[in-house]
Amino acid sequence: MSIGNSPEDDHPSDDRLAQHRPAPDGPAQERPADDRPSIGHVLRQARIDAGLSVDEISTSTRVRVPIVQAIEQDDFSRCGGDVYARGHIRTLARAVGVDPAPLLAQYDEGRGGRPPAPTPAAPLFEAERIRSDPRRPNWTAAMVAAIVAVIGFVAYTAFSGDDGDGGRQQVAEDTPPASGKPAPKPSAPKPADPKPDPSDSAIAGVPRDKVTVKVDATDGRSWISAKDHNGRLLFDGLLQQGESKTFQDKQKIDLVLGDAGAIQLFVNGKQVENEFEPGQVERLTYTKGDPEVG
Repeated sequence: MSIGNSPEDDHPSDDRLAQHRPAPDGPAQERPADDRPSIGHVLRQARIDAGLSVDEISTSTRVRVPIVQAIEQDDFSRCGGDVYARGHIRTLARAVGVDPAPLLAQYDEGRGGRPPAPTPAAPLFEAERIRSDPRRPNWTAAMVAAIVAVIGFVAYTAFSGDDGDGGRQQVAEDTPPASGKPAPKPSAPKPADPKPDPSDSAIAGVPRDKVTVKVDATDGRSWISAKDHNGRLLFDGLLQQGESKTFQDKQKIDLVLGDAGAIQLFVNGKQVENEFEPGQVERLTYTKGDPEVG
């Protein structure tokens, strides 16, 4: 006979513990969100099923390879904020043929269901900047070479013109023309018309052999970036509300809009109707045959 509690009293039996466990179908067992595959897993599996590589997705969406890889690993810290993370998820989902709405809802649920807070434009310059081609030509050297060629041509023309005038004068003095009429003076070459630079007035009479895109920040400010068909950066910066930019190229214009909901577009003289949301990041391409969303 022992005094005090027995060892069995210090350690409750499995039956006693079972009395305190929640029922299998109780609230503690309902975890439907945890059973869903992660956002990164869905996007990665859809890309693999579509037979696309990370480099191909990056090229088609203009989302840089490190950001694509990070999102497929459910790391959204490189996106520059919730607004841009949602924009990347929407863009990648469309590229691999997945409905972005459930993924965006899952992303918001993972952050307490709160709507994305406004994100300053500064992080976008690092996360979404259109990178210039590292192999692009040395424009400074090309401009210097062109200036030297123009100076040489002008000098050659000047000396040749003096010699030609002297020769014609000598001929006129020694052997006058048979007709008795003075030889006609050569007409000066007509200077070529300078090419008009793209400006806000260019939208009024856009040429048919080029593509002209006007970006108007009517509903707020937005960061924008624009490139021509050679990948040359035309503009990269913040467009304040009420400001506008016009870009022109002979083949195409590539755009990235940091806040597409604040932008109104005019392509080849026609207004482009869009349903962009505030804070939505959009990548667009326009050609001579547009307007249509690129």
